[in-house]
Amino acid sequence: MTTEITKKSSRGRTPTGQPNPIDVHVGNRIRLRRTLLGLSQEKLASLLGLTFQQVQKYERGMNRVGASRLWDIGKVLEVPVGFFYEDMDKSVANQSPRMFSLSDTAPECLAEDDAEFDSDPMNRQETIELVKAYYKIPNRKAAKHMFDLIIAMSKTTYNNNDDDDKE
Repeated sequence: MTTEITKKSSRGRTPTGQPNPIDVHVGNRIRLRRTLLGLSQEKLASLLGLTFQQVQKYERGMNRVGASRLWDIGKVLEVPVGFFYEDMDKSVANQSPRMFSLSDTAPECLAEDDAEFDSDPMNRQETIELVKAYYKIPNRKAAKHMFDLIIAMSKTTYNNNDDDDKE
């Protein structure tokens, strides 16, 4: 009979040794912003004075991003530090390292939910391509009209029996 041993969090990891979901979230936000700006991992690494492998580890949550490094990343990616914590699911936020060092009443570590990640439209390639295309429109007045059109269309509800999805 095998018993699973859990230990206190080491360097911000979960008791099972997995990267902390908060670090994974921050890494996902770094990747999202980098991709939206059209930067490769190599280019971001160069701008930060790092190797692309280090950027890759940050984006996967394998290595934690220190405060001063996150500040630099925010400056290079032209976003405030708070951007990296936006849209964090409550179950992820509840898995801060301090929760693992508190009493036994701390919440159990939740496994990363790939289905939730995949269903988040901000993580889809389609979203990234749409945003990139929008910002490539040279006529900003036309871009604003396109934005308004999309917002108006998103507020319209369609009957499932309609043939609106047919091309």
